[in-house]
Amino acid sequence: MNYTISEENYIKAIFRLQRAGKTVSTNALALELETKPASITDMLKKLKAKKLVLYSPYQGCRLSSEGSKLALSIVRRHRLWEYFLAEKLQFKWDEVHEVAEELEHVSSKQLIERLDAFLGFPRFDPHGDPIPDSTGKITMPELVKLITLRPCERARVSGLTDQSADMLKLLKQRKINIGTIVTINKKFEFDQSLEIEIPESIPFIISEQTAQNILVQYEPES
Repeated sequence: MNYTISEENYIKAIFRLQRAGKTVSTNALALELETKPASITDMLKKLKAKKLVLYSPYQGCRLSSEGSKLALSIVRRHRLWEYFLAEKLQFKWDEVHEVAEELEHVSSKQLIERLDAFLGFPRFDPHGDPIPDSTGKITMPELVKLITLRPCERARVSGLTDQSADMLKLLKQRKINIGTIVTINKKFEFDQSLEIEIPESIPFIISEQTAQNILVQYEPES
């Protein structure tokens, strides 16, 4: 079955919001999609008729099993396109999201499977988010916040909790990308800022707030 761009955007928004709780309220969805609650109600009725959501007035909604499959399919498309844009077309990691938002609605299964194979079946997008495979399975890596590391520990940058344009620009300026190896030199107790070192760069300081938003995997000494 084919779905409209608006329907897919609703499904993706519900998928994103329901991870924080059991149901998604109309108001939360309206805030996420920047639209009126009345419009949300109308669309939820349509999605319920298509068996994509479980919805009762004043009780919120959740994705049905079919809705979850569709959501994972959209997420898969989006993250594969982000990987393609970054790795093959050299888009910067703070540029890929907006373009992928448009490309994710190209729903040809054959195209997406060929894209996946062409890219070598990547497991993570340029922001470190896992890419669902063709069956909808997601491999979740064991990540910790950079702020939790101790002096002399090394780690590989593997994700971000804040993917805002401002955060991405800040990390770009610092030459920190997914895959960057970071070594903790010092932690300053006064404000919890960190002095870190990355390859081919002199040590520099990042704030506690920045370090809270960078997700890493421990990297053993080579």
